[in-house]
Amino acid sequence: MSELDPSIAALLKRNADELVPVVVQEADTGAVLMLAWVDDEALRRTLATRRGTYWSRSRGAYWVKGETSGNVQVVREVRLDCDGDTLLFKVKQTGPACHTGTQTCFDGKTLLAEGQ
Repeated sequence: MSELDPSIAALLKRNADELVPVVVQEADTGAVLMLAWVDDEALRRTLATRRGTYWSRSRGAYWVKGETSGNVQVVREVRLDCDGDTLLFKVKQTGPACHTGTQTCFDGKTLLAEGQ
């Protein structure tokens, strides 16, 4: 198995579990689809395949978005924030992004909205 490019790995600030959060955004619309986590291996796989690959904290395993559901994410762009502690994946999402069947994981409860 190959490793994440050392020049990329050196830029990342990981949490205590060696993970980096990923904000996943629809490339065409700008809609925020979900938040996920990657370790170095998940990021390496994403960069190599352009398929959204993440680390499931609850299952303790890698998962490729759409592998079982068919709701695939083709990664068009990967960006690192100014602090090196958050990634942004701009993706082409096929089907719903959320495991509940909604287009985005942020279709749930609104805690504050303009005009409230």
